[in-house]
Amino acid sequence: MNRALKLDPDLDIKNARQIIDTRNWVIHGYDKVDDVVIWAIVSNHLPALKIEVEKYLNED
Repeated sequence: MNRALKLDPDLDIKNARQIIDTRNWVIHGYDKVDDVVIWAIVSNHLPALKIEVEKYLNED
């Protein structure tokens, strides 16, 4: 996400900062990662992100 935002600062991804922060938390705080929290993020937020990315990829 960070690279995508650097390539296109106008990229309109609703929770971009939270996505980057979550990635950093998982990578650097692996001993504190809670499976329930990760599952909740995937279940609740991934479908909306998928729609946003597909919309972006389908733009001409």
